[in-house]
Amino acid sequence: MLKCPGSESRNLTIEEVKCPHCGEIEEIFSNELRVKCHKCGQWVYKEQAPSCIDWCAKAKECIGAEKYQELRGFKTEGVGSGK
Repeated sequence: MLKCPGSESRNLTIEEVKCPHCGEIEEIFSNELRVKCHKCGQWVYKEQAPSCIDWCAKAKECIGAEKYQELRGFKTEGVGSGK
């Protein structure tokens, strides 16, 4: 059976993202969408590229309803805007 590569949590990567509020560099794991800046306390979002939830009919089933709703909510809030 094929498995969604996005659901594999053993191969996490780290991305460094600059806080748009204070300029501090924060680390975001590949399975995270945002982190709180440890310097100013504001949310820092990773740049959002199209993901499987945008085009895959089985995305909700694959990642679970709760995670699916969370990701859809971030999509409508404008992730990457720093707001």
